[in-house]
Amino acid sequence: MVYVWLAALIAFAILEAATVQLVTIWFAGGALAGLIAALCKAPVWLQIALFAVVSVLALILTRPLVKKITAAKFSPTNADRFIGQTGVVTKRIDNLQASGEVRVKGAVWTARSEDEAVTIEENETVTVKRIDGAKLIVAKQEQEAE
Repeated sequence: MVYVWLAALIAFAILEAATVQLVTIWFAGGALAGLIAALCKAPVWLQIALFAVVSVLALILTRPLVKKITAAKFSPTNADRFIGQTGVVTKRIDNLQASGEVRVKGAVWTARSEDEAVTIEENETVTVKRIDGAKLIVAKQEQEAE
């Protein structure tokens, strides 16, 4: 059984190194416990039990920490301040031509229309809806009736 546990330990370690997702590290710990038990001449049922218990305990005890560490972190940027702001089109926005620029709060951004079919002409007023990469996604402001 020593070779079985050694092979399992190596296999789990290689799989963990290949995935870099902390998927099998708990089983590698369990295989190490089984290997130690086998080296101490423990019965096979005890080796398997130790493998299962150590694997489950390692998973239960470390999973919350691992989730916290590997969770995607959102870092707001100063660009978020443009969302909801009003801007003026400085270069005609045409999504089909992949063109358009908007000036918002003194900064010029590449811009696209929120509605794919709508083109927005120069000097029209728009509202920033969201940011997609380095482009503002804007919508034409409705003119108020006088």
